[in-house]
Amino acid sequence: MQPEALVRDHTIYSCVMGSRAFGLATEGSDTDRRGVYLAPTPLFWRFEKPPTHVEGPADEQFSWELERFCELALRANPNILECLHSPLVEHVDPVGRELLSLREAFLSRLTHETFSRYALGQRRKLEADVRAHGAPRWKHAMHLLRLLMSSRDLLRTGTLTIDVGEQREPLLAVKRGELAWPEVESWMNRLATEADEASAHTPLPETPDRRRVEGFLLRVRRASALQPDPYDEVVQGVVPPRGVGQL
Repeated sequence: MQPEALVRDHTIYSCVMGSRAFGLATEGSDTDRRGVYLAPTPLFWRFEKPPTHVEGPADEQFSWELERFCELALRANPNILECLHSPLVEHVDPVGRELLSLREAFLSRLTHETFSRYALGQRRKLEADVRAHGAPRWKHAMHLLRLLMSSRDLLRTGTLTIDVGEQREPLLAVKRGELAWPEVESWMNRLATEADEASAHTPLPETPDRRRVEGFLLRVRRASALQPDPYDEVVQGVVPPRGVGQL
């Protein structure tokens, strides 16, 4: 079992993330690809389980196994939730389309905590850069502002939108270092305050719809177990026929 084969043969959803998905791409921007693969159910019957994630095979590519992806999405992991809402979908099969239809099931008020915690960690790194070098890494400052905008708007509307739209030019000005750090810091403070205020009246549910997501996962696991697959032979080859070797 090669991890690359799982990505190549069993990807159910893949998209482009990063600056291209956020509407912040410039000349020379990388193309960050993210995906979800469904490991065949018989692989879980072995002692050696399929990997929860795979890096590659291409540069800037990263994929999660479906169960791990759903687990992280239910925890309101910002990177995972944004992956589900990328406007740049490159591949989706019927299982992938059902996963996308569950996007709202993963969203809840937990996003306020997880997005805020992630943003705080990133801000501390920027502040450390300012103390050490007199300025932050401006590209990272731009992306933190974008995340704070996305979090605030999600809490206000109940919808996660990751393309920055009309905020592209102001954000790119930050990336170019055209705003002073105190001005950028004030902008961050304002966005964080607006997110806190929105959380008090958000239309998002208290918790994600875990039961609905688990039902989806069970269905696709069962369906996979019934499908003929080359991996089945690997598993069946180490299982003795009924009655053989049994006491």
